[in-house]
Amino acid sequence: MTALLSFLSGNPAILGVLASLIAALGWGFHQRLAGAKAERDRQAASEAAARNIADQVDNDIGALPVGAVKKELKSWARD
Repeated sequence: MTALLSFLSGNPAILGVLASLIAALGWGFHQRLAGAKAERDRQAASEAAARNIADQVDNDIGALPVGAVKKELKSWARD
């Protein structure tokens, strides 16, 4: 076992291949995390836009007279 380890650690070509493999795995892991962060940011922006629209609707409903609000709510009520 010692002979195998000393051969692997003493051979620059094998060390280069192992270093490249570790670097590629590290880069892939970094890209995966970056993609997940980008997806979270995209969803947060989408939710913020939806919240903005919901706030605008709430403001519009609040601006209606009471009679118009009751009439509008009756059209949405289930019988």
